[in-house]
Amino acid sequence: MTKTYEVRTYGCQMNVHDSERLSGLLETAGYAAAEQGQTPDLVVFNTCAVRENADNKLYGNLGHVASIKAKNPGMQVAVGGCLAQKDKDTITRKAPWVDVVFGTHNIGSLPVLLERARIAEESQVEILESLEVFPSTLPAKRDSVFAAWVSISVGCNNTCTFCIVPALRGKERDRRPGDILAEIEALVAEGVVEVTLLGQNVNSYGVEFGDREAFSKLLRACGQIEGLERVRFTSPHPAAFSDDVIAAMAETPNVMPQLHMPLQSGSDRILKAMRRSYRRDRFLGILDRVRAAMPEASITTDIIVGFPGETEEDFLETMDVVRQARFSSAFTFQYSQRPGTPAAELPDQLPKAVVQERYERLSALVSEISWSENQRLEGQVVELLVADQAHAGGRKDAETHRMSGRARDNRLVHFVPGDHEVRPGDLVVTRVTKASPHHLVADDEPLEVRRTRAGDAWESRQGRTSVTPGSVGLGMPSIGVPAPLPPAPACAPA
Repeated sequence: MTKTYEVRTYGCQMNVHDSERLSGLLETAGYAAAEQGQTPDLVVFNTCAVRENADNKLYGNLGHVASIKAKNPGMQVAVGGCLAQKDKDTITRKAPWVDVVFGTHNIGSLPVLLERARIAEESQVEILESLEVFPSTLPAKRDSVFAAWVSISVGCNNTCTFCIVPALRGKERDRRPGDILAEIEALVAEGVVEVTLLGQNVNSYGVEFGDREAFSKLLRACGQIEGLERVRFTSPHPAAFSDDVIAAMAETPNVMPQLHMPLQSGSDRILKAMRRSYRRDRFLGILDRVRAAMPEASITTDIIVGFPGETEEDFLETMDVVRQARFSSAFTFQYSQRPGTPAAELPDQLPKAVVQERYERLSALVSEISWSENQRLEGQVVELLVADQAHAGGRKDAETHRMSGRARDNRLVHFVPGDHEVRPGDLVVTRVTKASPHHLVADDEPLEVRRTRAGDAWESRQGRTSVTPGSVGLGMPSIGVPAPLPPAPACAPA
């Protein structure tokens, strides 16, 4: 009888990408995804150590699973990800019913560890301190058949005082350009039309092998892949953001006019305390140059409120940068202490009430600006990549029969397909009729519907499971300098 599994994912896009690989590994090993409401034979928690109360949430969920496992003795529980890398043996001490604990550097070991735990009838803990196999070389099961994450690097060389990621993901390791492009070409052959290049600091790609323009060259190389409609990337670091990347974005038609770049704070004093190696003027200067090259660009960001020692004046400087930047949206977070980070030991930790009040003021300003920026698009024609309704990010309206899609600038648009047969993965051209703070609405008949190979792939997959093999080659940085990408054109002066 086929064993079933469920993967529960917490945290960032890197964890989502890892969970696709975990699912692919398990299905390659003979498991099948558990149906809704079914008790799985295996539950895998892919954890995050950055989010607030991450450990409390994990142990609460593990406690709930323990009662289910007690009624199903053959059931197995595994914990991986950043919190597993951090806590190591603590997990099995606090939750002895966990069968396997594995870290961020050895997700490929999960099937073997599960079998060892079953045979030995005791917990297996394997935490490596350096990367074993690049995740993108492992088989993957993607929720979407037409959009895919492609990891170009793992780890981080920065030392931000609020972040524990470098300790858990290790130093930055870059994949060879040829391996990345081979993976993208393989994905396109399967029907993928949109890829998102993924890295902890995606624009510092190439530093490991000595090519500071490697990322812009990679973007331009993606523009040469036939059938690849859209390229995105996340997340760049302002300190490493260069004009050759802006030029590549503007001059490569399938690179989308969208930029998500974390600000974190608009106060130079707080940025210094955070060890963010840029200041507000540099950040705003990058936005000015991006908009000069791509006036239609949508820019989003991350902001932390209430960092230790933040004064009202510091907070007002952040509010001022938000007003100048005119972000189309922003992910705002309340600072909370993370054991193991330098910021957790800083004096002047702010009272919760102060942080909450500032957070609410910032959120109101972000929504006001987002709405204003969206209203500028009313009456504009947009091209949408139609989303799978199950993962669209918005609810289908039963009365208007709207579907959802993402514009080239990544804004979410709910649209009416009219009499057209529209499938996830198809491209729709329509006119925006109404704006809200967090999405757009297009209630007019579409101007154009283009059926795509991605739509065909979605249609053919219905009711079937698809696991993508690992990419060509080993994917790990090889000995010596990798083959260079084509030379980047000279950039015009900013």
